[in-house]
Amino acid sequence: MERRLAAILAADVVGYTALMGADEEGSLRRLTDLRQEFLEPLIDKHHGRVVKLLGDGLLVEFGSVVDAVACALAWQAGAADRDEGLNFRIGINLGDVIVEGDDIHGDGVNVASRLEGLAEPGGICLSGDTYRQARGKVKAEFQDLGEQNLKNVADPVQVYRIAGDSSGVTEVGPAREPLALPDKPSIAVLPFTNMSGDPEQEYFSDGITEDIITELSRFKELSVVSRNSSFIFKDQAASLRDISEKLRADYIVEGSIRKVGNKVRVTAQLIDAKGDVHIWADRYDRDLEDIFEVQDDVVRRVSSTLVGRLEHERQVRTRRQSQSQLKAYDLYLRGREHYFSWSMEDNAKARNLLAAAIEIEPNYAAALALSSEVSLRMFLNGWSDSPEQDLAASFQAAKRADEIDDQDSRVQTALGMAYIWQRHLEKAKYHFECALKLNPNDTRVLVYFSRQALLDGQTDRAIALCHRAMELNPYGKYNYNVGIAYFVARNYQKAIELLGSIRNPPATALALLAASHAMAGDSAKASVTCNGFDEAAKQCPAITSLSRPQDWNNFFAARWPFRDSEDLDHLLDALRKAGLPVEG
Repeated sequence: MERRLAAILAADVVGYTALMGADEEGSLRRLTDLRQEFLEPLIDKHHGRVVKLLGDGLLVEFGSVVDAVACALAWQAGAADRDEGLNFRIGINLGDVIVEGDDIHGDGVNVASRLEGLAEPGGICLSGDTYRQARGKVKAEFQDLGEQNLKNVADPVQVYRIAGDSSGVTEVGPAREPLALPDKPSIAVLPFTNMSGDPEQEYFSDGITEDIITELSRFKELSVVSRNSSFIFKDQAASLRDISEKLRADYIVEGSIRKVGNKVRVTAQLIDAKGDVHIWADRYDRDLEDIFEVQDDVVRRVSSTLVGRLEHERQVRTRRQSQSQLKAYDLYLRGREHYFSWSMEDNAKARNLLAAAIEIEPNYAAALALSSEVSLRMFLNGWSDSPEQDLAASFQAAKRADEIDDQDSRVQTALGMAYIWQRHLEKAKYHFECALKLNPNDTRVLVYFSRQALLDGQTDRAIALCHRAMELNPYGKYNYNVGIAYFVARNYQKAIELLGSIRNPPATALALLAASHAMAGDSAKASVTCNGFDEAAKQCPAITSLSRPQDWNNFFAARWPFRDSEDLDHLLDALRKAGLPVEG
């Protein structure tokens, strides 16, 4: 069965039975005219799809919550103006649906139908998930109706209604209000402090921190703040209460690492951030070869304290398959440090370090997964002397990592990325969904997943996934991905704003920025940006080797494997208008 996440709108006419009893033909004609002349064009305008007509009601699917709510607001306002006798009730839910042909089924649909029954005439009711996606993005006043028991729905559903005057959509952007905390302990692991007195050892303390985050993420009873979010507070003087509020974490793990020769001292403590209470603290003085045991003990203490049960031994066995040698682990940590530095030179260093780690430990899943991402970045940014070889290496490394450890979100993310550029978008989607199940708070998964959705023609979903990542980590560097999504959505001003804010952008980002300026009608800025592209491209072997216009077309088509050829035509036309030597 095919499943997908969708915003579902259910609507019906209040008192339609009585209207039909009074004037059957007239009521049917009024509803048909309203639907054909107003509702269906309105739904189409907001990128919705009428799934089916249900007598006096409609079931509509949207790829974006914002579109669904905006459509509902315009629906209620416009229907009342056109026919005062036809009052609708509307329910909207964001949920997983089962797809069968053109029809959809499942709890996601059932909840929307039950919410419609709770709405007042002319009103709109939303589920809690829908509200969290819509707030801050639509001009409406929401009223919390609390948890409601809905017929044939197992668990209570948080319900909101739209109250007062409602008028349209604000400019889509990251939500300003914090997300609601999940119904399980939320924990953030802050970067462990490097106490070695040697800045060169920073990679080691950062690596230990990220490994603890990864291992804690395996426990479904915990909600673990992603590495991208918690590392925002590296070297910052902030109170634990402030950190807790910004990261929406109930608990915080912090500590320090001192590495001298073959000895290491690790301190760690778990803190109840809300009550500012230390739950436990410990210090470990060990030989460096025992660092994995120290990591495992920190994970064991946190998980057993917060969730009360443990699948520890199975998880340790999984890790031991790939981290049996300290030298390989050290090389992996160094490679990861360079990878997150983003430059072409650092990427090349990361590649060499990871290759050395894999040579020592061929079954090192995490190193293979990161090696896959490094090779893919070489290909995408035009940094490679052998693009096709790097693309093949990326896929092979990700597949090998998945064979070794398919329960690591980093592995599933790498394989999802690799499948995109193997032109298997459905397989990519599957692996991103697996990665999110393994670690729902990993913002990198959400951002990379957005690329799959964008290439698959689901622009609204791509933007929504990026904004979800922004909600989880407002400090993340996501402008490249969301800027591209806005370009494909033909919102060139928003694309310019986001792509133009990137520090030290790669040549491919500059090409898209130039294309956005051209499509926005600013040829002067497009020309200036093209000059910047030319300068950046001098460092990219895959670009400097291009000679004929068709070569340029192939370069961009390989990096943007859109399912819909119209999206690729749009990109190539914009690049040509910007002044790049592509064929129109």
